[in-house]
Amino acid sequence: MIKPYDLNHAADEIPVINPATGEGLANVVSSSSKLVEDTINTAQKAYTSGVWSKASPLSRSKVLSKLARLLEAKIPELALLETAQTGRTIREMNAQLGRLPEWLDYFAAVLRTHQAFVAPTQGKLLNYVERVPLGVVAQITPFNHPLLIAIKKIAPALAAGNSVIVKPSELAPLTVYKFVEMAQEAGVPPGVLSVLPGGHQTGQDIVRNPLIRKVDITAGTSTGRQLGSIVGANLSRYTAELGGKAPIIVFEDADLVSAVNGVAFASFVASGQTCVSGTRILLHSTIYEEFMDKFLTKVNFIRNGMGNPSNPASTMGTVISTKHLERIDAMVKRAPANAKILTGGEPLGNHASTLDGFDFSKGSFYPPTVITGVSIEDELWQEEVFGPVVVVKTFENEADGIALANASKYGLGAGIWTLDISRAHRVAAAIESGLCWVNTHHRNDPSSPWGGMKESGIGRENGLEAFEAYTQSKSTIVNIASVEETRKNDDWFGSNDGSARRYG
Repeated sequence: MIKPYDLNHAADEIPVINPATGEGLANVVSSSSKLVEDTINTAQKAYTSGVWSKASPLSRSKVLSKLARLLEAKIPELALLETAQTGRTIREMNAQLGRLPEWLDYFAAVLRTHQAFVAPTQGKLLNYVERVPLGVVAQITPFNHPLLIAIKKIAPALAAGNSVIVKPSELAPLTVYKFVEMAQEAGVPPGVLSVLPGGHQTGQDIVRNPLIRKVDITAGTSTGRQLGSIVGANLSRYTAELGGKAPIIVFEDADLVSAVNGVAFASFVASGQTCVSGTRILLHSTIYEEFMDKFLTKVNFIRNGMGNPSNPASTMGTVISTKHLERIDAMVKRAPANAKILTGGEPLGNHASTLDGFDFSKGSFYPPTVITGVSIEDELWQEEVFGPVVVVKTFENEADGIALANASKYGLGAGIWTLDISRAHRVAAAIESGLCWVNTHHRNDPSSPWGGMKESGIGRENGLEAFEAYTQSKSTIVNIASVEETRKNDDWFGSNDGSARRYG
């Protein structure tokens, strides 16, 4: 439940704060263990009733298509709310949210085109294999892309016929609430899509419930491990998109203007708060000076363009909260003595925007920060900062660049900049990441699987892979032989003369 913001909120309420101004937007009632249990039970009843789980694919497809159109009409309103609760610039939110109906349209189309199959079983048997829903599924979504990541998970889960429980981040839950209201308006039946706001305890209460047949989270790797151990004990399915430390390799033959622009986008969109943020910049030694000259000019442009996130001209917004700001600042301050901060490195609390005079002192603003001289053993190389902080290192040859790119426990995203198409394919194949972009970054589509290797997660979002992960196969085997043949051939205990019968 969302309530108007009240400074004196009750103990069971979570304030949602605008990270650019420090002002309260709303209070959200934290879900009690009893509310979690009741909501899951209601979702199970809806699933068992068949009102959605057994509705025809065409019926579900029509509802998803209608929801896509309702969402399209609300994009400007939702973008403003997304900016207010995350501190990200309005230009980012307009661009990102404008694409979200595509996910609903894609999975609506999957429902109209996805086919069952007949397995080539021996004998006079018809064996048809269908995909059926799992039951009640739970999704835990993050603050950095509140509505995007929620819809990426909700769309395939609903398409498959499941009942869905969503726990959005307590820092940015408001747009998910709005979307669930739209889903009800579009025709998603009561109990089929529900929101349970709250923090870590709420998440644990949800995933512990034995009625939950799948858990799908986007979170840090430590949270993924913790929740995964609970899910495993229930023998439920698990998808986890976790941390990242994306390398961006720029070879000597890259178009430097394009590469600089692409690396700046990879590193500083969403204030660096994405799991595929380009945080480790690897430059061929022969282009280091020229690249860095252009790159630092671009970074300074971003810094000087920071202002009120609601200003369409603003280049980069805040990080999500004061707590996160302090964490980022502490990591930068722990940089080794041989590290060199080329630009940034301090919160902007004592400054005002040169763009529009916006007062940074009340918000969680951190400038784009570039650091060199970090070794692969250092914290800034190994750990996810989740902020606008990048480290830069040189390499001498292709093998060296690949080795540095893979010198991480994470493997979600990576970028390669080169005009040599043979090298691009060769290096992409060698990099240990679930996503690899060549001469671009952070491209995403509902048809393209999204997920990580190593400690970056389990399973995939998007595409047919996601749809099938929210379903299970069911084989139905029908004897189509005549009664006479069945009586003759299938009476296993018809005689004791030792004659062979078909078994299996």
